[in-house]
Order: sequence, then structure tokens, then C-alpha cells
Amino acid sequence: MQNSEALTLTAALLAAAGDLTQRINEGVVARGFEGRPAYGFAFTRLAPDGATVTDLAVHLGVTKQAASQLVDELARKGYVERRPHPDDARARLVVLTERGWACTRAAEEAAAEAVRAWADLIGEGEVRVLRKRLLRIAPGGPIRPAW
Repeated sequence: MQNSEALTLTAALLAAAGDLTQRINEGVVARGFEGRPAYGFAFTRLAPDGATVTDLAVHLGVTKQAASQLVDELARKGYVERRPHPDDARARLVVLTERGWACTRAAEEAAAEAVRAWADLIGEGEVRVLRKRLLRIAPGGPIRPAW
């Protein structure tokens, strides 16, 4: 692959990821939830069993202070709560509230809408192939913003 082809592919993947993030966030807001994309990136780490602020900081690629500020914001909006950690008396576990879970479901619906738009454009079969190939390239790891 030539450098120019690699650059074009890189730009297309980044544009698709940015567009997907924006569509999901707009869909969440349209469903009555206040937020910003960083909330969704945090929710992916907090679901299903919660996490400490330190775990969340590592997942998001930010400082513990930045993660703590985000958790404070999410708690004020009713999306998360802090609970005693079951295995570490010094730590607090941050977990999604029912409102946080409802917001997560709204994000899943918005993501499905965005992917359906891709299927309308390139066909469902091509979307399945794309999913399969992207999962080979990036099978796991944190879903986080590119700060």
C-alpha cells in the first residue's frame, strides 16, 4: 500500500469514527439525555460492574483528576453514583444509575440508527463484512476518545 493510500484510509476511518460519535451523541440528546461524547466513553468502562476513578482514568487516557471531575459531573446529572468498593475499603466504585443505564440504551439505539444509515449506503452485507474485518484489526481494548 502506498503512503497516499494509507493516508486516505486513515482519514476515512477517523472521519467515520468522528461521524459515528457525533451521530450517537446527537441521538442520545434527541432522546432526552443531557451529555457529551465523553460520557459514552466513560459508560463503556463503567458498564456492567462499575470501576474506580483510577480504572476510568486509565481507560480514558486521562489523569485521575480529570476522571474524578468527569465522575463528579456524571453524578450531578444523575448518571452514576459512588459506592463502597467490595474488595478495597480505601476505594470507591463508580456505577451507573438507572438513568445511566437508560442513557446507555439510548446510545445503543442511536448507534443502530447510524449503522442502518451505512447499510442504506453500502448494503447490509458490506456492513457485516466491515464489522468482521474491523474486529480482526481492533478486537478489543478501550473505546476512548482521541484527545
